[in-house]
Amino acid sequence: MSNVLIRLNNVSKSFMTDGQPNHIIKNLNLEIKKGEFTVIMGASGSGKSTIMYLLSGMDKVTSGDVVFEDKKLNTLSDKKMADFRRDKIGFIFQGINLIPHLSLVQNIVVAGYLKKKNRKEVYERAKNLLKSVDLEKETNKLPSQVSGGQSQRGAIVRALINEPEVIFADEPTGALNSKNGQEVLDLLSELRDKNQSIVMVTHDIKGALRGDRILFIKDGNLEGELQLGQYSKQQASQREKTVVSYLNEKGW
Repeated sequence: MSNVLIRLNNVSKSFMTDGQPNHIIKNLNLEIKKGEFTVIMGASGSGKSTIMYLLSGMDKVTSGDVVFEDKKLNTLSDKKMADFRRDKIGFIFQGINLIPHLSLVQNIVVAGYLKKKNRKEVYERAKNLLKSVDLEKETNKLPSQVSGGQSQRGAIVRALINEPEVIFADEPTGALNSKNGQEVLDLLSELRDKNQSIVMVTHDIKGALRGDRILFIKDGNLEGELQLGQYSKQQASQREKTVVSYLNEKGW
């Protein structure tokens, strides 16, 4: 059985700018593996966020195929695509994106209700997930009443509520201070240890260390990849030297 979860086959993505096609991604091939923490890096404008949105089905390819397990996402109807995103993926944004007038638990159950009709089950799962990330006391607080790190951990719980096969994280620590960012990275590492598939775009070296593998993107192309293996805090210092050296080689 293949351990490849998502495959980009000869994928291109273009946008029209002033009547002219702007080729962001051109004939890209890459694979995301099950149970792996994949980090996507590259300079601003390199196409890394575009790649993540194509992998997740949040955006459509111009040509080529996005294959999730055995399903070609680019052939699905809008309705089936919406069902796929609800059932198979979780998304964490840099801006956290919690609804400000809802409590943490309400933010989470709203996402859960989209998939399951048994509201009691959804509510119990939300409470248990919040407890598992040390947010039990903050369950009924508004996002404005907790720290940025706590809000982002709540957003991660929201991404987990429907038991997704893969979590996509777009600069999840970008709006956080170093302490709160560390908490969020620790949580993502814990999820990886439980075989949760994660794909993260980041500019942050500390975040990149958490990946099993770093994909380096330049001008919409995969310029190379660095295999790191599973993260452990004991190896963090040596791992950071390895990552910094690799990124310097790539002109990051």
